Amino acid sequence: MKKDFRIVFMGTPDFASHILKALCDHGANIVAVVTVADKPAGRGQQISESAVKVEALNQGIPILQPINLKDEAFREELATFRADLFVVVAFRMLPESIWSMPRLGTINLHASLLPNYRGAAPIHRAVMNGETETGVSTFFIQKEMDTGKLIEQDKITIGPNDTVGMVYAQLMELGAKTTCSTVDKIYSGDILAIDQNQLIEGHEKLANKLFKPDCEINWNQPVKNVHNFIRGLDPFPSAWYTLYNRVKNESKSFKFFASEQTSIPAANELRSNDRGILFPCSDYYLLIQEIQPEGKRKMDAQSFLAGNSLADWQLMSEKN
Repeated sequence: MKKDFRIVFMGTPDFASHILKALCDHGANIVAVVTVADKPAGRGQQISESAVKVEALNQGIPILQPINLKDEAFREELATFRADLFVVVAFRMLPESIWSMPRLGTINLHASLLPNYRGAAPIHRAVMNGETETGVSTFFIQKEMDTGKLIEQDKITIGPNDTVGMVYAQLMELGAKTTCSTVDKIYSGDILAIDQNQLIEGHEKLANKLFKPDCEINWNQPVKNVHNFIRGLDPFPSAWYTLYNRVKNESKSFKFFASEQTSIPAANELRSNDRGILFPCSDYYLLIQEIQPEGKRKMDAQSFLAGNSLADWQLMSEKN
């Protein structure tokens, strides 16, 4: 790729920083990086830099950190880099005054097989819904979110016990490959962008942003659905539920990880075996191997059972 092909990269988390590094290793001429402003984080409220900023510093790339993407001063500074192409991965929604700037347009990498799973949580939603495949898509940004013309797609298989963390790692690697391939195609002029409307079949599956209420487990569903739900939130933001301690007469919130379906018919009580805690769903028990009590660190189920009598606990939905 010629050095006169100038690219500005925009992104924030580690998913994006991995792709930024891949582009640099591929020989792309990244003339600037746009990322979020530094902000306090953690208990000590120390100033935290985005993963993309850290990678840009490693690569010696100029960094822009606008507070307001519509700010004229930011737009003027961005224009000085004379970019041929903007590449966007896991960043904020851009105003048209920004994404329309480059002569070859602005492309985005999205972690789903568009047009399905448009939105902020495509990886989580695909796993939560029990999908058996997903992938990444590159497309030209236009006004409506995740609706622009498709350039390239690549797929992976989702295993029946894969967590969102596992799928995230696979898509990060795949996304790096696909983004580099897409940039090469745009540079060479060898692209055939497809209108997403041509690919819509029936009901569109969406990937709305997840909030805490969306992550509460409903145990009154088949074990398969609950298993998909938990692994679709494992390890972050994590599925949760409130258990009631009948002896202490108190309720406590728990996060759940490492679930596994069983063929043990469910009864109206919590049980355990040598592998973990068994939670009743509408048909069978679901095995939970890791748990995080409110205010404590994650632990394996056996560690929890060593300090707690399971007979004291019950689902809130069973509390009289």
